[in-house]
Amino acid sequence: MPASEPGEAVLTVANLREYFHDALHGALAHQHVAVEDQTKQYVVNLLTLFARSEQLFDNSDGHARLKPLVQMLTEALEAPTAQARERGLQRLGDISLFIAGFFAHSFARKLIDIDYHIAMGGRAYGTLASALSRGRQQVLSRVYAELAAKFLPLVDALGEISDSARRYTHADILRLYEIWLKTGSPRAHGLLQRLGVTPTPVALAAN
Repeated sequence: MPASEPGEAVLTVANLREYFHDALHGALAHQHVAVEDQTKQYVVNLLTLFARSEQLFDNSDGHARLKPLVQMLTEALEAPTAQARERGLQRLGDISLFIAGFFAHSFARKLIDIDYHIAMGGRAYGTLASALSRGRQQVLSRVYAELAAKFLPLVDALGEISDSARRYTHADILRLYEIWLKTGSPRAHGLLQRLGVTPTPVALAAN
């Protein structure tokens, strides 16, 4: 399971894959988002894999860290083979989706925000879908195409899973408002309303 916030109870589950399957199914249904079964299974596999921190972080220099997304994109585009390029784009899309979905609240006051992860991840999946559509991996190409087209709704679904045990502070509510302004997230909008906040766009000052 992803780490809980300090002071929160840790949810123990017998089967992580089944937990993520049920949680994702419920979140997608709650948000009225329809995805193909293959895409849903792909996301469940991604969540199960990244629940193990050694699969999420890069440890090539002996220190566990996440590579900057732009570095991952550069390495993918400059990869010596098509297979390495595809693996790089897949990892970029996967990490962007996971981080944007589960850790959106942690981006506050950082230079790289959730909208950057959404843009980079969606573009990586879209590029990968186009590349695979020219070969024999048509089914996988359609999965990546759907991940690209529905990146934000899937981020919202993962956010709902992450938020299921979260208690909202005033800072969290402000962060939800920032996320809604940046992405137009229906989940953030709905959460704000349930928390008693009516989201309204910020009026731009006249020059």
